[in-house]
Amino acid sequence: MRLLTHIPAFLKNKYFIAFAAFCVVILFLDKNDFLTQMERRKELRSLQQSKIHYTSEIATERKELEALKNNPATLEKYAREKYFMKRDNEEIFIIP
Repeated sequence: MRLLTHIPAFLKNKYFIAFAAFCVVILFLDKNDFLTQMERRKELRSLQQSKIHYTSEIATERKELEALKNNPATLEKYAREKYFMKRDNEEIFIIP
């Protein structure tokens, strides 16, 4: 009983109680609460890393495509390595 009589004045203030309730709702109970925002930021960083990776992959593939369009020797090399194509008078042995 003695503890209830010694409650600090700021805890009895109705504005403080309303502000504390508002903070609890915003930080923990809202649709866009603090934890959800942190998860979204983490996902955003991950997606930005993916974007950087795929952008560099696209640049590499474009260079390779240009080389294939402009150089017949490169096209033949690509066909032989990727699709195991051969000339009429050749034999190919694939060793894993």
